[in-house]
Amino acid sequence: MRFVLERKDSQSKARAGRITTDHGCIDTPIFMPVGTQATVKTVTSEELLSSNAQVILGNTYHLYLRPGDTLIHQAGGLHSFMDWNRPILTDSGGFQVFSLAKLRKIKSDGVSFQSHIDGSYHTFTPESVIDIQRNIGSDIFMVLDECTPYPCSNNEAKTAHERTIDWARRSVDHFNRTKSRYRHAQSLFGIVQGSIDASLRKESASQLIDLNMDGYAIGGLAVGEPKSAMMEMTDLCTSILPEEKPRYLMGVGKPEDILEAIEYGVDMFDCVIPTRNGRKGTVYTWHGKMILKNSEYQNDFHPVDSDCGCYACQHHTRAYLRHLFQSNEILGMRLATLHNLFFYLDLVKKARFHILKGDFFSWKKEINTVYSI
Repeated sequence: MRFVLERKDSQSKARAGRITTDHGCIDTPIFMPVGTQATVKTVTSEELLSSNAQVILGNTYHLYLRPGDTLIHQAGGLHSFMDWNRPILTDSGGFQVFSLAKLRKIKSDGVSFQSHIDGSYHTFTPESVIDIQRNIGSDIFMVLDECTPYPCSNNEAKTAHERTIDWARRSVDHFNRTKSRYRHAQSLFGIVQGSIDASLRKESASQLIDLNMDGYAIGGLAVGEPKSAMMEMTDLCTSILPEEKPRYLMGVGKPEDILEAIEYGVDMFDCVIPTRNGRKGTVYTWHGKMILKNSEYQNDFHPVDSDCGCYACQHHTRAYLRHLFQSNEILGMRLATLHNLFFYLDLVKKARFHILKGDFFSWKKEINTVYSI
């Protein structure tokens, strides 16, 4: 993997760059649609491409449990299994295990947990998670980390930070001892932890930098903390992490959060909001958020967003989409999801355009009038 920084904004830390992988280039800033279980829900690979998706995210925890990384390996890797020939990033599953508070036990060796599917017992170690991702065949791996809840004590945050660093060292060692199971290069990102403790975040970032990883993620945020704290920690981390490596803010978020994090120098994002909310009838537009199930759209024959070039906006009206949701028709979920993905990808594409143009800061101010920050 290679990352080239193309331009920095003169009035903020926003930056435009390009990540090159064996499965293609990723222009940053970028949003990664979430394909947790080898699918971005309701959407085909062809539709993802038509929405201008450049990279998608899969999840090690879910893919390990079902269908299993061994089966994915037999299929020739996740790219072949799901018919996606562009880059894939896989989360390590640390956040999913963290969310199973009553079904897991964390030790220095790794984490033992019960499957949320059938209750069976499993163990993840830093090494086994690398092996699973080797089988999956993603282009970018994440290390196993411990994500703390919010709020948590300083001792809990410190323990999780220290464990995450230890696991990162073990992950790097094992990654370097093993090889790709397919004919493409694979890269490894570290994850900065430390809750909302500035000193822990600084220590975490500094120790990960010493490991000289391919990129760095900012984890443990968007878990219930105030937005001001999330952005403060993001700003802090990007001020420490090296400029020559990609920066990834995990699990964020809303359009306004993405734009603010871009201003702080973040390159990569993922979140389930556009797909999950789309399936429930909430769409994001250049004129604000809309809840299509509301009665105000019953006789509204305008496109969802007249400034959007997606299929739904080119061919259907708000009244039609509302009818689909009122009738529990699957097409409504699909059209709203496709629209949201198109909007999110267009949002970061326009952010990149304005960074390269040199007027990102003023452009973002205009967007703030719609998506308040």
